[in-house]
Parts: sequence; structure tokens; C-alpha cells
Amino acid sequence: METLFSLAIGIGLSAAAGFRILIPFLVMSVAARAGHLQLAPEMAWMSSDAAIAAFAIATLVEVMVYFIPAVNDLMDLIEVPAAAIAGTVLTAAVTSDMSPFLRWSLAAIAGGTLAGGTEALMGVTRLSSTAIAGPVGNMAVSSAELLSSVILSILAIALPILTLVLIGVLIYLGLRQFQRRRSRY
Repeated sequence: METLFSLAIGIGLSAAAGFRILIPFLVMSVAARAGHLQLAPEMAWMSSDAAIAAFAIATLVEVMVYFIPAVNDLMDLIEVPAAAIAGTVLTAAVTSDMSPFLRWSLAAIAGGTLAGGTEALMGVTRLSSTAIAGPVGNMAVSSAELLSSVILSILAIALPILTLVLIGVLIYLGLRQFQRRRSRY
């Protein structure tokens, strides 16, 4: 049962990384430091003071960059593959109670795919909002992404199973919306 909870936490953090890559790392590090989360032994360095400070500074820079319309579109090119890697690492960091092959395979398939897919979808959404509503649309989408990443990161650690249900509902609604748009054309 503990493996399921660990995997649910990893998947929740990975989904959050699809909105903002570094926020889940910061939340995970602080939670591990506070004793609310157990990291894999080789990932224990993520709960050090130096790692938390580095994640906090990097998160602040990432958040600020996404409020600059031209720069955030460029960042999307970098962050789609980076989100997939981040999702893999986040899931692997919290799932240490299984064989390394299974752990990293599940981390890549579940965490990496979810984070990369979410980031790609948000990149298209942000690009569309900038084209339609200019900087105001970009700021609205960036703010929503920031809030989504923070909420999902905290929720993933506090209520991992509920987070999985929420992610499932969001995926369902997203696919349903995609099918509606596709059927119009």
C-alpha cells in the first residue's frame, strides 16, 4: 500500500511539474526536510538547506520569466523536454521501495509522460492566449499555471489519492474538450 501512495505522490508532483517545473521540487524538498515525506536514499540531498535555497531561487526566476510574453514562448521550447525529465526524477525520488528497474520505468512512463504532456499542452494554451489576448491573456494563463502547480504540489503530498482522482478528472475534461474542438473542424 505504501508503494501506491509513493507512486501517487510522484504522479501528483509530476503533474504539477507540467505547470511549473521547479515548484514541485521546492515543495518536495521542504516537505522532506520537515519530515512529511521520505525521499529515496540517493535523492536525500534534495532536502538539504543548500538544495532548498537553490530550488527557491530557481523557482523565483522561473515564475518571473513566465510573466514576460516573448520569453515564456521561448522557454516552452526548453521546458517541454525538461518537464518530462523533471517528472521522471520527481516520481523516482519518492518511490524507493521497489526494484530500480521498475521504479525508473514507472517514473519515466507515468511521471515523465504526464509532466511533458501537461507542459506541451500549457505551452500551446499560453501561445494561443498571447495571440488572442496579448500580454493580459499571457498573464492570466501564467498566473493559473503558477497556482495550479502550487496547489497540485501540496495536494500531492497531503492527499495523494485525491490528487490522482483530480488528475484523472482533468485529463478526462481535457480530452473531452479536445474531441469537441476536433469534431467542429
